[in-house]
Amino acid sequence: MHTGGEPLRIITAGYPDIPGDNILSKRRYAKNHLDHLRRFLMFEPRGHYDMYGAILVPPSLPDADLAVLFIHNEGYSTMCGHAIMALGRYAIDYGLVKAMEPTTPVNIECPCGLVRAEVEVTNGQTGKVRFSSVPSFMFADDLELTLPDGRGFKTDIGYGGAFYAVLDAGQFDTEVTPDNVPKLTALSQEICQVVNDSITLAHPDHDDLAFLYGAILTDGRDAYGTVPTRNICVFAKNQVDRSPTGSGVSARLAIQHAKGLIKKGQTRPFESVIGSGFDGAVKEVTTCGPHPAIIASVTGQAHYSGTARFWHEDGDDVGRGFTVGSV
Repeated sequence: MHTGGEPLRIITAGYPDIPGDNILSKRRYAKNHLDHLRRFLMFEPRGHYDMYGAILVPPSLPDADLAVLFIHNEGYSTMCGHAIMALGRYAIDYGLVKAMEPTTPVNIECPCGLVRAEVEVTNGQTGKVRFSSVPSFMFADDLELTLPDGRGFKTDIGYGGAFYAVLDAGQFDTEVTPDNVPKLTALSQEICQVVNDSITLAHPDHDDLAFLYGAILTDGRDAYGTVPTRNICVFAKNQVDRSPTGSGVSARLAIQHAKGLIKKGQTRPFESVIGSGFDGAVKEVTTCGPHPAIIASVTGQAHYSGTARFWHEDGDDVGRGFTVGSV
Protein backbone atom coordinates (compact mmCIF):
# COMPACT_ATOMS: atom_id res chain seq x y z
CA MET A 1 0.00 0.00 0.00
CA HIS A 2 0.95 3.66 0.01
CA THR A 3 -0.37 6.70 1.83
CA GLY A 4 0.27 9.99 0.09
CA GLY A 5 3.03 8.33 -1.89
CA GLU A 6 4.83 6.85 1.13
CA PRO A 7 5.07 3.06 0.72
CA LEU A 8 4.01 0.45 3.25
CA ARG A 9 4.93 -3.19 2.79
CA ILE A 10 2.64 -5.19 5.12
CA ILE A 11 4.19 -8.54 6.00
CA THR A 12 1.26 -10.94 6.20
CA ALA A 13 3.00 -14.34 6.45
CA GLY A 14 6.37 -16.05 6.71
CA TYR A 15 7.84 -14.07 9.60
CA PRO A 16 8.85 -16.16 12.64
CA ASP A 17 7.10 -15.65 15.95
CA ILE A 18 8.45 -12.68 17.89
CA PRO A 19 8.46 -13.36 21.65
CA GLY A 20 7.86 -10.67 24.26
CA ASP A 21 5.36 -9.71 26.91
CA ASN A 22 4.64 -6.34 25.31
CA ILE A 23 5.22 -4.49 22.06
CA LEU A 24 8.46 -2.81 23.18
CA SER A 25 10.00 -6.13 24.19
CA LYS A 26 8.97 -7.57 20.81
CA ARG A 27 10.61 -4.57 19.16
CA ARG A 28 13.85 -5.22 21.06
CA TYR A 29 13.78 -8.93 20.18
CA ALA A 30 13.26 -8.23 16.47
CA LYS A 31 16.09 -5.72 16.52
CA ASN A 32 18.50 -8.07 18.28
CA HIS A 33 17.60 -11.40 16.65
CA LEU A 34 15.67 -10.89 13.39
CA ASP A 35 17.27 -7.84 11.83
CA HIS A 36 18.41 -9.84 8.79
CA LEU A 37 14.75 -10.13 7.81
CA ARG A 38 14.27 -6.37 7.99
CA ARG A 39 17.20 -5.92 5.59
CA PHE A 40 15.85 -8.73 3.38
CA LEU A 41 12.45 -7.01 3.02
CA MET A 42 13.39 -3.32 3.02
CA PHE A 43 16.65 -3.21 1.05
CA GLU A 44 17.44 -3.93 -2.58
CA PRO A 45 16.82 -6.02 -4.62
CA ARG A 46 13.29 -6.38 -3.15
CA GLY A 47 12.95 -2.89 -1.75
CA HIS A 48 14.79 0.41 -1.89
CA TYR A 49 16.43 2.98 0.38
CA ASP A 50 13.11 4.63 1.27
CA MET A 51 10.98 1.49 1.70
CA TYR A 52 8.83 1.16 4.82
CA GLY A 53 7.26 -1.92 6.36
CA ALA A 54 4.85 -3.23 8.99
CA ILE A 55 5.10 -6.55 10.80
CA LEU A 56 1.80 -7.65 12.34
CA VAL A 57 2.16 -9.28 15.78
CA PRO A 58 -0.35 -10.41 18.45
CA PRO A 59 -1.44 -7.48 20.63
CA SER A 60 -0.74 -7.30 24.35
CA LEU A 61 -3.16 -4.47 25.17
CA PRO A 62 -6.76 -5.63 25.82
CA ASP A 63 -8.31 -2.84 23.68
CA ALA A 64 -6.08 -3.49 20.64
CA ASP A 65 -7.43 -5.19 17.51
CA LEU A 66 -3.91 -5.73 16.18
CA ALA A 67 -0.32 -4.78 16.97
CA VAL A 68 2.47 -3.71 14.66
CA LEU A 69 6.22 -3.28 14.48
CA PHE A 70 7.39 -0.64 12.02
CA ILE A 71 10.57 -1.18 9.99
CA HIS A 72 12.64 1.03 7.69
CA ASN A 73 16.17 1.52 6.37
CA GLU A 74 17.74 2.02 9.82
CA GLY A 75 15.67 -0.08 12.18
CA TYR A 76 12.38 0.02 14.07
CA SER A 77 10.34 3.18 14.64
CA THR A 78 7.90 3.76 17.49
CA MET A 79 5.04 5.36 15.55
CA CYS A 80 4.02 5.78 11.93
CA GLY A 81 0.89 7.69 10.95
CA HIS A 82 0.91 6.80 7.25
CA ALA A 83 1.13 3.13 8.23
CA ILE A 84 -1.80 3.50 10.64
CA MET A 85 -3.95 4.86 7.81
CA ALA A 86 -3.02 1.95 5.57
CA LEU A 87 -3.43 -0.66 8.31
CA GLY A 88 -6.86 0.73 9.20
CA ARG A 89 -8.12 -0.05 5.71
CA TYR A 90 -6.23 -3.32 5.56
CA ALA A 91 -7.64 -4.57 8.88
CA ILE A 92 -11.20 -4.20 7.61
CA ASP A 93 -10.65 -5.29 4.01
CA TYR A 94 -8.88 -8.48 5.12
CA GLY A 95 -11.28 -9.37 7.91
CA LEU A 96 -9.19 -8.57 10.97
CA VAL A 97 -11.94 -6.17 12.08
CA LYS A 98 -15.63 -6.37 11.12
CA ALA A 99 -16.81 -3.45 8.99
CA MET A 100 -19.44 -1.07 10.32
CA GLU A 101 -20.89 1.90 8.47
CA PRO A 102 -20.33 4.83 8.37
CA THR A 103 -17.10 4.43 10.39
CA THR A 104 -15.33 1.44 11.86
CA PRO A 105 -12.95 1.79 14.82
CA VAL A 106 -9.62 -0.03 14.53
CA ASN A 107 -7.36 0.08 17.58
CA ILE A 108 -3.70 -0.52 16.77
CA GLU A 109 -1.02 -1.22 19.38
CA CYS A 110 2.20 0.54 18.41
CA PRO A 111 5.52 0.76 20.25
CA CYS A 112 4.51 4.26 21.37
CA GLY A 113 1.16 3.03 22.73
CA LEU A 114 -2.43 2.46 21.58
CA VAL A 115 -3.46 4.45 18.51
CA ARG A 116 -7.18 4.64 17.75
CA ALA A 117 -8.14 4.79 14.08
CA GLU A 118 -11.55 5.38 12.51
CA VAL A 119 -12.09 4.12 8.97
CA GLU A 120 -14.79 5.49 6.69
CA VAL A 121 -16.94 2.68 5.23
CA THR A 122 -19.51 3.37 2.50
CA ASN A 123 -21.44 0.54 0.80
CA GLY A 124 -18.85 -1.89 2.09
CA GLN A 125 -15.92 0.08 0.67
CA THR A 126 -13.23 1.51 2.95
CA GLY A 127 -12.04 5.08 2.46
CA LYS A 128 -10.29 7.76 4.45
CA VAL A 129 -8.81 7.01 7.85
CA ARG A 130 -8.58 9.32 10.84
CA PHE A 131 -6.42 8.41 13.82
CA SER A 132 -6.09 9.80 17.33
CA SER A 133 -2.51 9.37 18.42
CA VAL A 134 -0.80 9.07 21.77
CA PRO A 135 -0.24 12.29 23.75
CA SER A 136 1.94 14.66 21.72
CA PHE A 137 3.93 17.50 23.23
CA MET A 138 6.57 20.15 22.69
CA PHE A 139 9.77 19.02 24.41
CA ALA A 140 11.81 22.17 23.76
CA ASP A 141 11.27 25.41 21.87
CA ASP A 142 13.47 27.87 20.02
CA LEU A 143 16.73 26.07 20.69
CA GLU A 144 19.58 28.10 19.23
CA LEU A 145 22.17 25.82 17.66
CA THR A 146 24.96 26.02 15.09
CA LEU A 147 25.80 23.80 12.14
CA PRO A 148 29.42 22.68 11.62
CA ASP A 149 29.85 25.34 8.92
CA GLY A 150 28.91 28.10 11.38
CA ARG A 151 25.34 28.73 10.28
CA GLY A 152 23.05 29.32 13.24
CA PHE A 153 19.45 28.16 13.38
CA LYS A 154 16.50 27.80 15.74
CA THR A 155 14.56 24.58 16.19
CA ASP A 156 11.75 23.19 18.29
CA ILE A 157 11.67 19.58 19.47
CA GLY A 158 8.28 17.90 19.33
CA TYR A 159 6.94 14.44 20.11
CA GLY A 160 4.10 12.87 18.16
CA GLY A 161 4.79 9.20 18.86
CA ALA A 162 8.42 9.90 17.94
CA PHE A 163 10.71 12.86 18.55
CA TYR A 164 11.50 15.34 15.76
CA ALA A 165 13.48 18.51 15.33
CA VAL A 166 10.97 20.88 13.69
CA LEU A 167 12.21 24.06 12.04
CA ASP A 168 11.67 26.53 9.22
CA ALA A 169 13.69 25.68 6.11
CA GLY A 170 13.67 29.40 5.27
CA GLN A 171 16.46 29.84 7.81
CA PHE A 172 18.68 28.22 5.18
CA ASP A 173 17.15 30.11 2.23
CA THR A 174 15.73 26.81 0.99
CA GLU A 175 12.18 26.02 -0.13
CA VAL A 176 10.51 22.68 0.51
CA THR A 177 10.34 21.42 -3.08
CA PRO A 178 11.15 18.11 -4.80
CA ASP A 179 14.15 19.70 -6.54
CA ASN A 180 15.62 20.62 -3.16
CA VAL A 181 15.30 17.16 -1.60
CA PRO A 182 19.05 16.39 -1.77
CA LYS A 183 19.90 19.69 -0.09
CA LEU A 184 17.14 19.30 2.52
CA THR A 185 18.25 15.73 3.25
CA ALA A 186 21.85 16.81 3.82
CA LEU A 187 20.66 19.66 6.06
CA SER A 188 18.50 17.30 8.08
CA GLN A 189 21.43 14.97 8.67
CA GLU A 190 23.52 17.84 10.03
CA ILE A 191 20.64 19.18 12.12
CA CYS A 192 19.96 15.82 13.75
CA GLN A 193 23.64 15.38 14.60
CA VAL A 194 23.81 18.83 16.21
CA VAL A 195 20.59 18.24 18.18
CA ASN A 196 21.81 14.85 19.40
CA ASP A 197 25.10 16.42 20.48
CA SER A 198 23.35 19.26 22.29
CA ILE A 199 20.37 17.89 24.23
CA THR A 200 19.23 14.72 25.97
CA LEU A 201 15.72 13.55 25.18
CA ALA A 202 13.45 11.90 27.73
CA HIS A 203 9.96 10.43 27.61
CA PRO A 204 7.82 9.93 30.73
CA ASP A 205 6.61 6.47 29.69
CA HIS A 206 9.74 4.58 28.62
CA ASP A 207 13.40 5.14 27.80
CA ASP A 208 12.94 3.21 24.54
CA LEU A 209 10.95 6.17 23.20
CA ALA A 210 13.63 8.78 23.99
CA PHE A 211 15.52 9.14 20.71
CA LEU A 212 15.50 11.66 17.87
CA TYR A 213 13.77 10.03 14.90
CA GLY A 214 14.37 12.77 12.37
CA ALA A 215 14.04 16.39 11.27
CA ILE A 216 11.02 18.14 9.81
CA LEU A 217 11.83 21.17 7.67
CA THR A 218 8.78 23.38 7.07
CA ASP A 219 7.69 26.36 4.98
CA GLY A 220 7.35 28.41 8.18
CA ARG A 221 3.54 28.67 8.01
CA ASP A 222 2.90 27.61 11.59
CA ALA A 223 0.02 29.96 12.41
CA TYR A 224 -3.46 28.53 11.88
CA GLY A 225 -4.84 28.96 8.38
CA THR A 226 -6.70 27.25 5.55
CA VAL A 227 -3.72 27.27 3.17
CA PRO A 228 -1.69 24.04 3.47
CA THR A 229 1.61 24.24 5.29
CA ARG A 230 4.27 22.16 3.56
CA ASN A 231 7.05 20.15 5.17
CA ILE A 232 9.56 17.45 4.45
CA CYS A 233 10.36 14.78 7.02
CA VAL A 234 13.78 13.14 6.86
CA PHE A 235 13.92 10.28 9.32
CA ALA A 236 15.93 7.18 10.25
CA LYS A 237 19.02 7.04 8.00
CA ASN A 238 18.27 9.97 5.70
CA GLN A 239 14.99 8.37 4.63
CA VAL A 240 12.63 10.86 2.97
CA ASP A 241 8.92 10.60 3.72
CA ARG A 242 6.75 11.13 0.64
CA SER A 243 3.71 11.84 2.83
CA PRO A 244 3.27 14.77 5.25
CA THR A 245 4.18 12.26 8.04
CA GLY A 246 1.39 11.40 10.48
CA SER A 247 3.53 11.39 13.61
CA GLY A 248 5.26 14.52 12.33
CA VAL A 249 1.94 16.30 11.86
CA SER A 250 1.07 15.30 15.44
CA ALA A 251 4.36 16.79 16.67
CA ARG A 252 3.84 19.97 14.64
CA LEU A 253 0.31 20.38 16.02
CA ALA A 254 1.63 19.94 19.57
CA ILE A 255 4.23 22.66 19.01
CA GLN A 256 1.73 24.98 17.35
CA HIS A 257 -0.75 24.50 20.20
CA ALA A 258 1.94 25.08 22.84
CA LYS A 259 2.81 28.37 21.10
CA GLY A 260 -0.81 29.49 20.84
CA LEU A 261 -0.92 29.16 17.05
CA ILE A 262 -3.81 26.69 16.87
CA LYS A 263 -6.75 26.01 19.16
CA LYS A 264 -8.59 22.85 20.16
CA GLY A 265 -11.06 21.86 17.44
CA GLN A 266 -9.33 23.73 14.63
CA THR A 267 -8.35 21.70 11.55
CA ARG A 268 -5.66 22.66 9.10
CA PRO A 269 -4.13 21.04 6.01
CA PHE A 270 -0.56 19.74 5.89
CA GLU A 271 1.27 19.02 2.66
CA SER A 272 4.28 16.84 1.84
CA VAL A 273 7.25 17.64 -0.35
CA ILE A 274 5.46 15.94 -3.30
CA GLY A 275 2.16 17.74 -2.60
CA SER A 276 0.13 14.95 -0.97
CA GLY A 277 -1.95 15.99 2.00
CA PHE A 278 -3.18 15.15 5.50
CA ASP A 279 -5.62 17.12 7.64
CA GLY A 280 -4.57 17.64 11.26
CA ALA A 281 -6.49 18.91 14.27
CA VAL A 282 -6.11 19.31 18.01
CA LYS A 283 -8.73 16.87 19.30
CA GLU A 284 -8.06 17.10 23.04
CA VAL A 285 -5.79 18.85 25.50
CA THR A 286 -4.06 16.62 28.03
CA THR A 287 -0.70 16.02 29.72
CA CYS A 288 2.16 13.56 29.30
CA GLY A 289 4.17 13.38 32.50
CA PRO A 290 5.38 16.95 33.17
CA HIS A 291 4.53 18.13 29.65
CA PRO A 292 1.35 19.92 28.53
CA ALA A 293 0.17 17.78 25.63
CA ILE A 294 -2.53 17.27 23.03
CA ILE A 295 -4.27 14.37 21.35
CA ALA A 296 -3.80 15.01 17.65
CA SER A 297 -6.31 13.85 15.07
CA VAL A 298 -4.85 13.20 11.61
CA THR A 299 -6.80 12.21 8.48
CA GLY A 300 -5.56 10.82 5.18
CA GLN A 301 -6.13 8.27 2.44
CA ALA A 302 -4.19 5.05 1.82
CA HIS A 303 -4.30 3.06 -1.42
CA TYR A 304 -3.43 -0.48 -2.47
CA SER A 305 -0.59 -0.95 -4.92
CA GLY A 306 -0.10 -4.71 -5.21
CA THR A 307 0.91 -8.00 -3.61
CA ALA A 308 4.19 -9.90 -3.69
CA ARG A 309 5.96 -13.03 -2.45
CA PHE A 310 9.69 -13.04 -1.71
CA TRP A 311 12.21 -15.81 -1.20
CA HIS A 312 15.94 -16.33 -0.98
CA GLU A 313 17.90 -18.82 -3.06
CA ASP A 314 20.93 -20.63 -1.67
CA GLY A 315 24.15 -18.99 -2.74
CA ASP A 316 22.59 -15.58 -3.35
CA ASP A 317 24.62 -13.40 -0.98
CA VAL A 318 23.57 -10.14 -2.65
CA GLY A 319 19.95 -11.19 -2.29
CA ARG A 320 20.20 -10.93 1.49
CA GLY A 321 19.74 -7.18 1.05
CA PHE A 322 21.95 -4.21 0.28
CA THR A 323 21.80 -0.42 -0.14
CA VAL A 324 23.79 1.96 -2.31
CA GLY A 325 23.04 5.19 -0.44
CA SER A 326 20.37 7.84 -0.12
CA VAL A 327 18.93 10.34 -2.58
